[in-house]
Amino acid sequence: MAKVESFSLDHDAVKAPYVRIAGAEEGPNGDRITKFDLRFVQPNQAAIPTSALHTMEHLIAAYIRDYMDNVIDVSPMGCRTGFYMICWGERTVAEAADAITKTLEDIMKSTWDDVQGTERQQCGNYRDHSLWGAQAYAQEILAQGFSLDAFERQFS
Repeated sequence: MAKVESFSLDHDAVKAPYVRIAGAEEGPNGDRITKFDLRFVQPNQAAIPTSALHTMEHLIAAYIRDYMDNVIDVSPMGCRTGFYMICWGERTVAEAADAITKTLEDIMKSTWDDVQGTERQQCGNYRDHSLWGAQAYAQEILAQGFSLDAFERQFS
């Protein structure tokens, strides 16, 4: 069985919110990807409610690409403490932190009309959304700021 990087992370030692590189890989043709841990709330102490996380997922998917090129995917963590983001190429923590900060600022200004993919045909759980919840968590995270180190509160 493969060893999964995120299960080796000491979740009690990290200090959210932070951005860290959770992995970088090179494919057989030399293509590189970078995987980020975008941790929004403190593991084992808080979890973002599903409806807020779901709406954040939809908004982040659209807005993040305005601030960072070559984003492949941004997916919520099952523990509901943040998201994983995968990008083409070698990317830095500072780039990702800047992009997610600007994205959360956009969420703060969003209206329901900005949330893409909320109709039954577009979403597998279209009834489980909360723009108000997404904005409340975005505001809380922005007030703290993203650390560029998972274990020490460090800012650029």
